[in-house]
Amino acid sequence: MTTAFDPIKLGKIELANRIAMAPMSRSRSYGPEALPSPAAATYYRQRASAGLIISEGIQPSPIARGYPATPGLHSAAQIQAWRAVTDAVHMAGGVIFAQLMHAGRIGHPTLLPAGQAPVGPSGIRADATVFTPAGPQPCVEPRPLAAADIRATISDYVVAAENATAAGFDGVEIHGANGFLIHQFLSDNANVRDDEWGGSVDNRIRLGVEVARAVTEAVGADRVGFQISPGNRFNDISESRCAEVYPALVEALDGLQLAYLNVSESNEQELTSRLRERWSSVFILNPFTPSGPTGPEQLELVATGATDMISYGAMFIANPDLPRRLAAGGPFNVPDRATFYGGDTHGYTDYPGLDG
Repeated sequence: MTTAFDPIKLGKIELANRIAMAPMSRSRSYGPEALPSPAAATYYRQRASAGLIISEGIQPSPIARGYPATPGLHSAAQIQAWRAVTDAVHMAGGVIFAQLMHAGRIGHPTLLPAGQAPVGPSGIRADATVFTPAGPQPCVEPRPLAAADIRATISDYVVAAENATAAGFDGVEIHGANGFLIHQFLSDNANVRDDEWGGSVDNRIRLGVEVARAVTEAVGADRVGFQISPGNRFNDISESRCAEVYPALVEALDGLQLAYLNVSESNEQELTSRLRERWSSVFILNPFTPSGPTGPEQLELVATGATDMISYGAMFIANPDLPRRLAAGGPFNVPDRATFYGGDTHGYTDYPGLDG
């Protein structure tokens, strides 16, 4: 019987186990250059026993930023700073992919270059609040992306993927989930376009597919993953056609022979099973657990074949040696949610391992 502690091949990489560290923003990249802090190297190195680390969301361009103190991969200085992180992970025997995240309409002008506003598929403001240097603020009406802007955005993803390779990442994950730009194009309420980028199912999935195609052409399909969250209403997303949109999206992405699909599950478990059946390579699942974070009881999803790998979020924040703890049945540190976003090394690199 296959277990979560067995190795698995991801593209051309042999992973030590089937436990992934989920992508989680920590908002500790302070300063105008949007660099990962020196502490980030320690943070990710401590968690290198994961079969796969997926980094926090990294913006592929300055206009893609949605929150304060999030890092980028669009400058030489950022490449150099991320190299320290990937070197630390590799020295500890780990594998790390960079998650490329464009926030789209989720953001605020105070987070962007002077005179810029957030962008989106249509000029429809998200009924959501974002954090800014001045405190929580409502989202603003985004500037609708023209067709030429969309092509430029796809190019931004390509450059960021190439930068990730230069920074030593083992691959990249395209963020198509959680109410951010690619998810906005999939949705009913954020995308009311009537051109080739909206309306029909094929048009709604076009941006995600075109980004994935362009990135695979640049860095190789075996080094690219894609994250989705069907039915997730986070960031004011409405999706009435999940049963049509996501099978079409997954089949199109599967045709590109990506390394993996990463599904953040809402309460659409039946749809998850359908997507699992349609996916040819590695399937990563962050399962729907309404009573709390993913825990040891979800390991059986690998054993039953519901997924190839399982990802952990909050549990990995609090337990840097999580695979070892899962194998031993605990004990588990409790995550301090007050330190999830922003701050210093407290709640970031000071959680103890089993050996102290």
